[in-house]
This record gives sequence, structure tokens and C-alpha cells, in this order.
Amino acid sequence: MNRWNQTRARLVQVAYAALAGLSFTLPPAALAQGIQRSAPKDVVLGQMVVTAPPELTMDGKPDRLSPGSRIRDLNNMLVLSGGIVGKTLPVVYRRDAVGLVHEVWLLTEEEYSKLGGTSGSGAEGYKRFNELLMMIFGSRR
Repeated sequence: MNRWNQTRARLVQVAYAALAGLSFTLPPAALAQGIQRSAPKDVVLGQMVVTAPPELTMDGKPDRLSPGSRIRDLNNMLVLSGGIVGKTLPVVYRRDAVGLVHEVWLLTEEEYSKLGGTSGSGAEGYKRFNELLMMIFGSRR
């Protein structure tokens, strides 16, 4: 009886070890799909400088991050506001219902210059701005 429990325990250990080894060889499903960033429709282009979190300046004007705000880098990874203190960064951002900066997406200088070249006045300017955002966010992987 005692021998049966030992054999059974070893079989279970071997099965778990095989399963663990198999999980390291197969790629995760999320990596295989290629996560793509989507461009929100109601964003504003700007230059952000975090002075002392949650305080910041947006286009030279004092502003504030909302509680629970998210700053995303070029790889769609979250960035802590304390890690970018004092850096002038080109961004697109969205405000919450109270008017605080809630979501921020960092841009490259090239992306910022493409978006900055469009005029935001009129319906055609907003349409062109959204088309450029879709091109930029769609090309990132």
C-alpha cells in the first residue's frame, strides 16, 4: 500500500515537470497575436513635462494628472510619472470628466512632427489628425 502512494506521487511529479517544460517551449498566445495599440478618437496633441508628480505642465501651462492616470510608452507599456520628471515629451493625451489629464501616450519626435503639421481647425483638420493617429498606432507592434 505504501509503495502504491510513492509510485503515484512520482507519476504526478513527472507529469507536472513535463507540463512545466512544455509551457516554456510554446509561445504565449498574446505574443503570437501581436498586440496592437488603438488610437482613441478624443485625444489632444501636446508637450508634457512632469514637474513633481502628479503636477505637470502641458504645453507650458500648469496641469495635473488624475488619480489612476496612465502614461503609455511606444511599446504600450505603463510608465511611472516619477521616472520621467523634468523631460519634455511629445504626447497625445485625454482628460477625464473633471478636466485632469487621465491617459497619455508618448510619441516619437517623428510622429509628433507629422501630427503637429496638421491644422486642428475645422472638420477636415480633425479628420486628418485622426487618420495620422491611426497610421502611427497601426504601424507599431
